[in-house]
Amino acid sequence: MTVAYSGAVPVILDTDIGFDVDDVWALAFLLRCPEVDVKLITTCSGDTAYRARLVARLLQISGREDIPIAVGIPLEESAPTHAAWLGDFTLADYAGEVLRDAPGAICEAISASAEQVSVVCIGPLPNIAAALARDPELTANARFVGMHGSLRRGYMDAPKPAREYNVKLYPMACQAVFKANWPKVITPLDSCGTVSLQGEHFARVQASDDPLCRAVLENHRNWLAAAADWPQVQGLDVERQSSVLYDTVAVYLAFAEDYLQMEELHVAVTADGKTMLDDSGPVLRCATGWRDQAAFLELLTTRLAGEQT
Repeated sequence: MTVAYSGAVPVILDTDIGFDVDDVWALAFLLRCPEVDVKLITTCSGDTAYRARLVARLLQISGREDIPIAVGIPLEESAPTHAAWLGDFTLADYAGEVLRDAPGAICEAISASAEQVSVVCIGPLPNIAAALARDPELTANARFVGMHGSLRRGYMDAPKPAREYNVKLYPMACQAVFKANWPKVITPLDSCGTVSLQGEHFARVQASDDPLCRAVLENHRNWLAAAADWPQVQGLDVERQSSVLYDTVAVYLAFAEDYLQMEELHVAVTADGKTMLDDSGPVLRCATGWRDQAAFLELLTTRLAGEQT
């Protein structure tokens, strides 16, 4: 199913970019998708000003300084694994608009849109919960698309669900977003947890001379050096494969579902951050597997490599 719009889908991206590198790949993919019209990018969790600097530099490289950036609610810290790549780049170096109130900017962007906005969230959800608290009516002109949860499969395709990071960090925020009265679509670990570029796909990205693609690969290499002691990257060959690109699937769900298996499921979020199949939970449209993962990987590769925009 493809989302029906008269033109490109209006999108707000909320991201905790700057910790796991998959947010960098997802942002590049988003910027290479003509199906979407990016209205705003907000940063969430941890050092949100640092995260906004990273967004700003990537937008500058891609020639997209028309996109406003909003600095989100700063909460507990995480390692700034992209600091070396950022160097001394500051938000003052960004020619576009930089706002300091992400929840307010989200409310304003949704209110100003003539069409329903897809709020694509690839990090924890304090910004979105705060926006909903300020203006519960924003759900009338928006839908939620998230990389959240673990329903039947866990990390690394484990047969047991896990407490997924974007949910477990701030479970109450996730509860509020899932309970809100708007259409909700998620890619849990069941689908996004198996996505990586390897072999011919990674080789095509690596061979690209597209400036944004080169920046993604620089971040890929620098991140792996900064996160070398993480268990999930042990044995990863930085010159032959990507890490797991969870967040790219949420970007795809902003405008299409064709390659995914979708189910309407009742999902409850527990106080300790589990996402449970439970009839007491709200109904979410969940990507629980793949219809054609090979086609998705080809689309992702083509867009990232700049072979087609």
